[in-house]
Amino acid sequence: MKVVEYFASLQGEGITIGLQTYFVRTAGCNLHCSWCDTKYAQRPEDGREMSVDQVMDIIGDAHSVCVTGGEPLEQPDTPELLRRLVAAGKTVVLETNGSKDLSAVPDSNRIVISMDIKCPSSGMQDRMYLPNLEVLTRKDQLKFIIADHIDLNYAERFLREHPVHTNVIFSPVGGVDLKMLAEEVVSRRLDVRVLPQLHKIIWGEKKGC
Repeated sequence: MKVVEYFASLQGEGITIGLQTYFVRTAGCNLHCSWCDTKYAQRPEDGREMSVDQVMDIIGDAHSVCVTGGEPLEQPDTPELLRRLVAAGKTVVLETNGSKDLSAVPDSNRIVISMDIKCPSSGMQDRMYLPNLEVLTRKDQLKFIIADHIDLNYAERFLREHPVHTNVIFSPVGGVDLKMLAEEVVSRRLDVRVLPQLHKIIWGEKKGC
């Protein structure tokens, strides 16, 4: 599999925010969101080839692992890596962009699927694979990255038209400017979590954090 970087840090977003986590970032993405903050992981050629054994070795005894990208499901070996991580007793967050079929993801209580629904500001809102919504359970999470009121209206309408039984998270583009989003969620009485990107609050836009 093609890997861009790997590092230990704190989980910056979602329901496991703040937990010590080992990150494995794969190379290559089938989407090109306008506000993407990991453009250095968009092309497969930006990564280096590693076997699943090599990835397991560098993860070592870390208990919590996040497999991210890019888009990890672009890598044929990602399902095998997930199986190996679960077999080793690790808890895993798989971050996926919402456009790839999740049927290859192992069914395990140790795997949290963190799936995006892209809003209009991304330019990718028509690329979502909606059958994935049926895969998500109460241990998983559905994320909306919100840039403006157009995105917010889109996300609210999406949830009304596609009721889900999972954790729903709204985060602002850039991850730190929460005021508008927080006030709107309170005003509209939306049953979602408003969360920042913790790593950007702590380290800014530094790569590998």
